[in-house]
Formats: sequence, C-alpha cells, structure tokens
Amino acid sequence: MAAGAAVVNSVERFWVCGCFFTHNIFLKKYKQHVTYFDDSNLFKSTWREALMKRGCKDEDELDAALIKVKAEVERRKQRGIQLLERKEKISAGYKPLHPPLYTLQESYLAPEFLKIVEYCQSNDATEEGLAKRLTRENASQVFSFPVFTAEFCDRFVEEITHFENSPLPKGRPNTMNNYGVLLMELGFDGNFLNPLRMDYLAPIASLLYPDVGGNSLDSHRAFIVKYKLGEDVDLNYHFDNAEVTINVSLGKEFSDGELYFGDMRQMPRDETKYARFEHKKTIGLLHRGQHMHGAMPISEGERYNLIIWMRSSQQRNQLCPMCDEKPDLVESVGYGDGFTDEGGTEEGSPSHETVEMCAAL
Repeated sequence: MAAGAAVVNSVERFWVCGCFFTHNIFLKKYKQHVTYFDDSNLFKSTWREALMKRGCKDEDELDAALIKVKAEVERRKQRGIQLLERKEKISAGYKPLHPPLYTLQESYLAPEFLKIVEYCQSNDATEEGLAKRLTRENASQVFSFPVFTAEFCDRFVEEITHFENSPLPKGRPNTMNNYGVLLMELGFDGNFLNPLRMDYLAPIASLLYPDVGGNSLDSHRAFIVKYKLGEDVDLNYHFDNAEVTINVSLGKEFSDGELYFGDMRQMPRDETKYARFEHKKTIGLLHRGQHMHGAMPISEGERYNLIIWMRSSQQRNQLCPMCDEKPDLVESVGYGDGFTDEGGTEEGSPSHETVEMCAAL
C-alpha cells in the first residue's frame, strides 16, 4: 500500500464543537481573529471598529473581509470531504522518497530523548526529577529537549520537500500557516505519529501537565509548517487547539525566527514579558496548548518544524478550549477535533487529525 493510503473504519464517528464554524476565523491582513454567526450585518457592527483600528480603510475593505470570512466558514464545512479526497489522490499517486520513515524506529530518536522516556516509565519518576533532565525555558512550564537525530531530520525534510514538489493536492496545516503538510494525508499517523505520541511523548506530558490533560492524551493533529522568504515568514500571537503541544525544529538552514511566549490565554496579555526560544535542529519545545505564543520573522533561509497538537478527550469533553463552553458536538466526516460522544473513544486514530485550529483554527 502506498504511503498516504488509509482505511477509514465505517463505524468510527468523529466530532467537532459547533464553535469550529463560527469562532477563531483569522484575517491575516489585519492580524485579527473574528467570529461569524451567519449574519453579515452583525459581523460588520461587531468587528468594524476593531478592523478599522488594524488598517481596514472603508466599507469596501470591510466587505472584502466579510467575503474572506464566509469563504473560510464554507471551507470548514467541506474540510472532511476534501481531506478524504486528497488522501485518496495522494495514496494513488505518491511514491515516497524514503519509505522506511513512515514507521517509527528508535534509531530515529535522539539517545537523550530515549533516556528521558525511560526515566518517565520508571516507578520512581516524578515531575521534579523529570524537570531536572530537561531544559527549562524562560517561560512557565515550557521545556526543551532533543527528540530526533540530525540524520532523521534531514531525511524527513527531504521526504516533505519531495511531496511538496509533487503535483498532488495539499491541505493547509492550519488557518494561520499557508505552507506545509498535513501528515495524516501523507500517511504518517498509523505507524509513526501514533506510537510517537502514545509510547514516547505521553509519558513525559503525563508527569509535566496532569492538570491540563497531559495524563490522558488520546488523539492528536500533526503537521509540518514551513517558513521561507516570499511565503510565510512569521506567525502571529496565538494559542493552540491542544492540551499539550510539541514543536520540533527539523532544519533547514535559516536565521532568526525565534518562538516567543507570553501568558496563558486565560490571563491578561502582557507584551512586555515575552520569553524567546531559538529554534535548533533536532530540539523539541513542549508547552501547554493554551500558552500564548508566536514566531518572529525569519530573515533568510527556510525552516521546517513538526508540530503535534496532542488532545485529551477527557479534558475537552468538559470544556472546549476554543470557546470555553461545554462542547456543542457536531458530527464530522473523516476526522474530528479530539472530542468523543458520551465517553466513546476515538483512541489513537489518525482520523483524529484535528483541524486547523490554533486561535487560528
């Protein structure tokens, strides 16, 4: 079976919160997230002042913004069907450059990372003991550590570049990143990302973030983001649709583009307290999904990052992290956002790829 081939279990059911179709719609021109409730006049009256402050000049530009918002809402309504169509075309038409990469092997993982995981799986592991084995960044509960070997990173970037250069369709990583790859579409979930999350990342998150669902992670959404001059060069301040996020720098050669952190989403934003993190190849940065963050512009070169949004249905079934309400479940086609219906499970399925939802959905 070619990479990208996927078998969709007909009995699996997937869910999103209804806010996916109304909240966190990103207008890049104005660097603003907005809501839209199928009422053009309400949208204009609600957002006119905020958008004018961010450079919207007149009613014509406001109308143009409204058109973009409506198009994004429609894209979200069609996303499941379109994703399954892309997967089918990729499965039929893509020949991997490095087929072994699609199955996780411990030789791909940094020796330091394996030692960290081994400690987490020991009977005497504690949060304090784990923290001593990680690099604590200058931001609350943000940690870094090697994840992959440099050789694996090089081959992984080669595989992604090979796919990017193909004529096959590609889904956007999320609504804030326009360049990159949804790894579920390419076939990485089943034998690579699922075991990476369950067997290696979950033991770490369980010790560090039990208060936000780190001890009950049961699905994820994973994607590659690409930064390059003339394409995306930075990322606005935002939060992730995740309980726990890991961001791994894969290379290539680049300058600048530091990640910066502010406060938790529930706390007032204080732009004077940003903590910065310099991306280094093979190094992963682990943080809570609701920790506000962004990326400074790169000044030259290209940067590829692997992002995994890890979710806990136990946590988000109680409170949607995007609208702060009890989730209004809407059945989705093909994959969902980590919610389950009345205790049902979507455990580990690549179909759980959550959608484009950073406060950017």
